[in-house]
Amino acid sequence: MSKQNQTGHDYDDRLTVLHTNVNAIKAVASAVEGTLGPKGLDTMLVDENGQVIVTNDGVTILEKMEASHPAAKMLIQVARSQQNEIGDGTTTATVLASELLTEAVNQVNRGVPVAKVIAGMKKGIDYAIDLIRSKVRMIADLSESSLRQVAYIAGREHEDIAELIIDAARLMTKEKLLNPEYKFAESIMAYEGTENELISGLILSKKRMNIQMPKKLINANILVIEDAFEPEDIDDEALGTEVGFRKYLEYKAEFQKNLVKIPLLGVNVIAVDRGVDPLAEEYCIDHGIMVIQRLSRQDLKRLVEHTGAKTIKRTGLHKEVEELKAYVGHAEEVLEDQMLQKIRIIGGKGKPMATILVGASTGEIVEERERIAKDAASSVQAAIRGGYVPGGGAIEFWAAREIEKLIEQVQGMEGHGLQVVATALRKPMAQIIWNAGFNPLEKLEEVKVAQNKQKKDSLGIHADTGKVIDMEEVGVIDPSLVKIHALRAAGEIAEAILRIQTIIKMRSVDHD
Repeated sequence: MSKQNQTGHDYDDRLTVLHTNVNAIKAVASAVEGTLGPKGLDTMLVDENGQVIVTNDGVTILEKMEASHPAAKMLIQVARSQQNEIGDGTTTATVLASELLTEAVNQVNRGVPVAKVIAGMKKGIDYAIDLIRSKVRMIADLSESSLRQVAYIAGREHEDIAELIIDAARLMTKEKLLNPEYKFAESIMAYEGTENELISGLILSKKRMNIQMPKKLINANILVIEDAFEPEDIDDEALGTEVGFRKYLEYKAEFQKNLVKIPLLGVNVIAVDRGVDPLAEEYCIDHGIMVIQRLSRQDLKRLVEHTGAKTIKRTGLHKEVEELKAYVGHAEEVLEDQMLQKIRIIGGKGKPMATILVGASTGEIVEERERIAKDAASSVQAAIRGGYVPGGGAIEFWAAREIEKLIEQVQGMEGHGLQVVATALRKPMAQIIWNAGFNPLEKLEEVKVAQNKQKKDSLGIHADTGKVIDMEEVGVIDPSLVKIHALRAAGEIAEAILRIQTIIKMRSVDHD
């Protein structure tokens, strides 16, 4: 075979790999794009055992769907990253990635080198992100009505959920919500048969250790033991010796002395991250003390933060009573919720904390309402952190038009990569229009004319009437961080797929 033919053959192989990967990406995107916008429909997921999930949530669809192609798995991982980082926008990231790759393949088929497409695409995405950032509206105060609109839109227009989320946000401090380590969505719990409720406190996924312990305590003083509530350990080998056995008896006697200090501290709730000695259990029953054992590290951390307690090891119980008082936290009320079979901690003296209970009549509906509430909470926190922009695909469509102006100033073939981004940025609005039952070509042209005439970045299409409206004026707004991260994530997966020139199956690992 001649060198020229060999080169042509290699090029054809690369195109085949590219088309295969892009088709896999498009197949994944087609599973979620129908859920986009207020008129988006639900997807039913069915497993081999007949278990059914009905959802509109993009990341749930992606994580639960069966995907065997490597490129499809890469896209799902990107969506998962979007969910972990921002908590919302997975469908947007997926749809953008698919459209970027679809248009990139069109450019490559026209003869544009992949390297030029990638270079222009990266430039276009950076420019689009800068454009979106330049249009961000910041939220100065948690009482702003725009914050409720963010919750309402991200919460798929569920009024009750939006109200719960906003009330909970206002219960927290802005400082808390700005903390990147704090995930507002983690404050949401959903249970079948319960009513919606906002709790000024937290819920621990545990019951009291023994039903003979009190189930409700007012003005609770709380001791948090980050250890076992037991005498100090003696290993079995040492216990078999006379010295070891004597040491065991000393530890046990010391532990009994320490138990006597607990009522002197006024403690009536003890939270432990490990097990509890039977002697300690009996003592607490006799003295009206509630014990909650085997709490997770996360629950212990939340409990300490809310009640103002300080964690202590079992060896720390050797301290004098006056010194131990500094470790005791306080809550207005601690009770075991009989229906939920969980412990409520209400009105801690430490940092304010909110728990959002979301209820519904059936398990399937509860799960979906939990997902909706988590999306709304994540979007509210993202809006507080990074502000908001017009929704409904309006800001992306405006950015696409601005990128097309930039193309006119770019020399060389990188302009084709910029065009890839401009085309992809129209996709969210086009898909929302399609899902609403209108013709995207016709409606996008109407938006283009209106944005040009009115010089506004917030114009889009009303999903009910098909008319051009100002998305910001009607309260259709999205957190800017959702948009920015989705576009960046889509660009990263698109570039990664475009750079793959061949697929090689790895050999099996020999475990002999």
